[in-house]
Amino acid sequence: MIQPSVLIPPYGGQLINLLVPPDALEARRAYASQLPTLRLSQRALCDLELLATGGFSPLDRFMNQADYTRVVEEMRLADGTLFPIPVTLPVELSPAIRPDRDIALCDDQHNRLAIMTIEEIYPWQREKMARAVFGTLDDRHPLVAEMAQWGPYNLSGRLEVLALPQHYDFRDLRLTPAQTRERLEHTPYTNIIAFQTRNPLHRVHEELTKRAMAEADGALLLHPSVGMTRPGDVDHYTRVRTYRALVQNHYPPERVVLALLPLAMRLAGPREAIWHAVIRRNYGANHLIVGRDHASPGSDSTGRPFYGPYDAHEWVQQYSAETGVRPVAFEELVYLPDEDRYEQISRVVPGVRTASISGTQVRDEYLNQGRLLPAWFTHPEVADILADAYPPRHRQGVCIWFTGLSGAGKSTTAAVLELLLLECGRRATVLDGDIVRTHLSKGLGFSKEDRDTNIRRIGFVAAEIVKHGGLVICAAISPYQATRDEVRSMVGSGQFVEVFVDTPLDECERRDIKGLYAQARRGEIRGFTGIDDPYEPPRSPEIRLDTLTHSPEQNAQRVLQHLVREGFIRSFDANGHL
Repeated sequence: MIQPSVLIPPYGGQLINLLVPPDALEARRAYASQLPTLRLSQRALCDLELLATGGFSPLDRFMNQADYTRVVEEMRLADGTLFPIPVTLPVELSPAIRPDRDIALCDDQHNRLAIMTIEEIYPWQREKMARAVFGTLDDRHPLVAEMAQWGPYNLSGRLEVLALPQHYDFRDLRLTPAQTRERLEHTPYTNIIAFQTRNPLHRVHEELTKRAMAEADGALLLHPSVGMTRPGDVDHYTRVRTYRALVQNHYPPERVVLALLPLAMRLAGPREAIWHAVIRRNYGANHLIVGRDHASPGSDSTGRPFYGPYDAHEWVQQYSAETGVRPVAFEELVYLPDEDRYEQISRVVPGVRTASISGTQVRDEYLNQGRLLPAWFTHPEVADILADAYPPRHRQGVCIWFTGLSGAGKSTTAAVLELLLLECGRRATVLDGDIVRTHLSKGLGFSKEDRDTNIRRIGFVAAEIVKHGGLVICAAISPYQATRDEVRSMVGSGQFVEVFVDTPLDECERRDIKGLYAQARRGEIRGFTGIDDPYEPPRSPEIRLDTLTHSPEQNAQRVLQHLVREGFIRSFDANGHL
């Protein structure tokens, strides 16, 4: 009889469990209620859950300085164990945070989830970590941009977990490593192939996973990441619905386990692929399907990919003896219409008719146009789910973000654009810097910290409007590149249009009817953008406007035409016809 797959040992030989035993839980909760609290970010909540249940075994805490330093420099814990990604708890210092003190770790609702005994507080360097872990300082990498907002110190210490973060969606699929192993024990296969995914599954993915199952003679652990993925990805609610539909209708039930992974991805390419192998080993897998551009955030600010398309496969293969997880890789698959099947592109005979649809085409030529995906590409039940979740482009949300010096013409151009959009049948919410300062950010000053807070507030509101299908125009100086990139990540890069109103400083001063520049020149106003505080021009905005040679109406028309080209606005002729 084939031995059950659960006999695959966890990474490091032990599955960590940090949950407080039931008989001690009431007392520890009472103790936690008396402690100072630290509210965790969404990323830290995901990390806490995987630390608590053994997903990050052998790691049993947010990394101490010795582990962190060696992981960044060598991809190894202090004891030499391979572990490629830092798992840390960055914080701003406060009186409650000091060594040898207990604090309660809380979620957004102030639920006390864990007790940490602080054993170490140590500084970390953003630039060093970005270079080593992500291989770039480009703020278009979502984590490089996000790290700019992390606290400058990391906390580490023993953890007692009182409760896991609460999830109300797909509860039957949220399996811990131990629960997943138990499910896999009922499959009569020694090999378990994990499929890491953050995208909907189409027939090419189905074909790929089924070939992997056949090649390894194993069962499939369909294990999508549902923590934090790349900004702009299809939301996990939609994705999980498509996975369920496929598992129920197109896979042999005895050969597949669908479970959700609460992972906050780092999008670190090859390094992250090794991390995914470590995590899947803890969940009971000994094979990992490594896709093209695995765990990649896409392209940098120059349009170049952050990582090579097959780097991840090579790295997982290189370290497979240590992780105990073998990579399963396939070349690009294409559809052969005349034979109604998929084949690796290298095996296709020259002259044979092929068909394929890229991710960009799925978005731009089908979902954004309100067209159903063809049955050869995706099963009808999946196509219906995606069509319900993603309306045509002209009904999707978008943020137009005007940035430039004070007096550049942002608000004037934005006001004209709002009227042009109404003419085209789309209403816009306008978040103007001065108005926001009066209502949303009243009380904030003009220090760098307060300016960043103001922009993040505008960005948060804009992201919520876009998420619900609205069009929002933001007009704020927003002088710092890193903060604008952070807002781009909040909104989603594909639905963020950065408009640089590129007016020279001397012209802005000439237009200044309030006399603010003159006051700044005399030293009566401190920290004024363009005078004694820097303005960082966008490196690669979607649109650059010249207000010296073009009127506000002409510039607004330029922005409108960009929105038409991108499909956010339907174009009309003079008679009002599409």
